[in-house]
Amino acid sequence: MKNIVLCGMMGSGKTTVARALNAIYNLNWVDTDDQIVGQYGAINGIFARLGEEGFRDIESAVTTSGAQACQTSVISLGGGCVLRKINVEELKKTGVIFYLRTSPETVIKRVKGDTTRPLLQGDLEERVRTISANRAAVYEGAADYIIDTDDKSPERIAELIMERMQK
Repeated sequence: MKNIVLCGMMGSGKTTVARALNAIYNLNWVDTDDQIVGQYGAINGIFARLGEEGFRDIESAVTTSGAQACQTSVISLGGGCVLRKINVEELKKTGVIFYLRTSPETVIKRVKGDTTRPLLQGDLEERVRTISANRAAVYEGAADYIIDTDDKSPERIAELIMERMQK
């Protein structure tokens, strides 16, 4: 089986669904944001030091090495990872990409009060709606499959992913 790659907006449930896939199907999982934090420090700090482009460079390096190292695993991506075409190309070599499509309203509910996301500083609702609108086509273009996550439990989303992986 290829890797299962989860992409989507911050707050779409990528990490939570990866945990469900691990718990239910005993699949290893890697979270690229966790790997970045482990190697380079807090994401807010990276943004402050290097800006978004510097962060994306680090993210690309971590994504490429993760895609090459993982086998039959779940890879949970940061929200902006698929903005770079090279990342999508590397991930597709070893994995199947699932876009966890989530409405802006649901994302807003999930990330309200979270101060660790540098791109959501300021007017949260406006930032989420703008980023969501700007990235929707990129997520859809990167995805092999799209799963609408609103009103679905992480366990149900995990089941839908495994059904598609077995086709």
